[in-house]
Amino acid sequence: MIFCKSMVPYIYSKLQWVLLCCFLFLVHGENIKRSDFPDEFLFGVATSAYQIEGAYLEDGKSLNNWDVFSLSPGNIQNGDDGYVAEDHYHQYLKDIEIIQSLGVDAYRFSMSWSRILPRGRFGEVNPDGILFYNKILDELILRGIKPFVTIYHFDFPQELQDRYGSWLNPLMQEDYVHYAETCFKNFGDRVKHWITINEPNLFSQMAYQIAKYPPARCSQPFGDCPAGNSDIEPLIVMHNMLLAHGKTVNLYRRYYQHEQSGSLGIVLDCQMYEPLTDNVLDQEAAKRIMAFYIAWALDPLTFGDYPSEMRQYLGNQLPQFSSDERKFIRNSIDFIGVNHYATSYAKDCVHSSCSATANRSIKGFVDTSTERDGVQIGEPTGIGSLRVVSRGIGEMVEYLKTRYDNMPMFITENGYSDPQLEGEVEDAIQDFKRIEFHKMYMSSLAQAIRDGANVKGYFLWTLMDDFEWIHGYSIKFGLYYIDRQTLERTPKLSAKWYQDFLKNNTQTPTIRITESVQYTANS
Repeated sequence: MIFCKSMVPYIYSKLQWVLLCCFLFLVHGENIKRSDFPDEFLFGVATSAYQIEGAYLEDGKSLNNWDVFSLSPGNIQNGDDGYVAEDHYHQYLKDIEIIQSLGVDAYRFSMSWSRILPRGRFGEVNPDGILFYNKILDELILRGIKPFVTIYHFDFPQELQDRYGSWLNPLMQEDYVHYAETCFKNFGDRVKHWITINEPNLFSQMAYQIAKYPPARCSQPFGDCPAGNSDIEPLIVMHNMLLAHGKTVNLYRRYYQHEQSGSLGIVLDCQMYEPLTDNVLDQEAAKRIMAFYIAWALDPLTFGDYPSEMRQYLGNQLPQFSSDERKFIRNSIDFIGVNHYATSYAKDCVHSSCSATANRSIKGFVDTSTERDGVQIGEPTGIGSLRVVSRGIGEMVEYLKTRYDNMPMFITENGYSDPQLEGEVEDAIQDFKRIEFHKMYMSSLAQAIRDGANVKGYFLWTLMDDFEWIHGYSIKFGLYYIDRQTLERTPKLSAKWYQDFLKNNTQTPTIRITESVQYTANS
């Protein structure tokens, strides 16, 4: 090789990289191993239809609520949309090969309502949609990968919104049951784990309280929308979703479960809340917000009615279940799906002043923050409200274990989004912090399992960088980097780590993320 001065920067950068790698081999976080979990424990990856499929008007698919929402300027960061997304519709076989190469046991994905039933109950089943998901299921089964299918993951045919207002109307329950039964009839012979609805607690608030998801309804002080009622509509939407879930489970158990032997669960956005101070009022506030956010959905599906904490503060604003409805929603889940991304502090607003949006009955008179005495609860990620607090996943599992008699649980999503990078592909691919994040969270989860929590699996969010709803493509959770021009899939270091972890090999280099004390409010 001929040496010249122009090579000095190259050699210097490579030397830095070698030294960094040497350092990283010496600095490890939690030394978590696959063997730290039960033999039957499932590891997987997760995606959702609208976030990766694209092909938004191909082969009979209709416009859905997110297709229409993306058309309005300002709704999605950078004007992004899911019209092409990661082109999974055309590259599904390549993506399933990637999933198999990781060595996972299971794959969680959702089906597109508007691809299967483009007009809901008002039209026919789309055979091309059925064919597409049959091909996916057949490939997964052929490769020994268990499918976990989410029936509804935020997207539905826009016609249902235009006709009768979608989830604000009880008619949506019947459309959902019709759609779910279509899935059971066509795919139930191969699907043993069904998820009825993804994150109804998050969706109802994002869409009907703060207007960040379609149909973007709200009222003051939560926002200035043309229509909506932020104090009432989230309660109505959740009520219709819970009844839709209950009717679907009742139908499945009566007509399909004996032959298909599947189980059904629901997935919640499971944010953990800790008291801001040791004050008894803040301790009660932390318990109260857990009831208002988590038990809001799970208490009816387990015990047949909303939490007493909600009744106390909401009174007659909270919808009522009839005696017949209580019967079919009670004990209507076989497992709890846990999507865990955040831990925050909770502050009482009953006896102290709070923000205008927190000082309301719909919020249980609780304010939340990620900061205490100028110190952040954990290291920032790409989304401002999400901080790295690995103990939170163990705390969440303990809460669910205690309140719901240790019902089976799956961690259906847990993931790390990089703080916004300056477009450097190499920085995105060398994602050491994502590796350390999962090691820390898995370690916390493994301890919870050793303490008796009935957790059956862990799904890493997500397989590849995708359309992250209102953030578009600016936020990246994936194990695989996606070139937005070519859509080429490039494995990040975390993909190799996950592959090695599943082989019980823990020798992948990582760096430590330090929680809490090093991150001030201004950092």
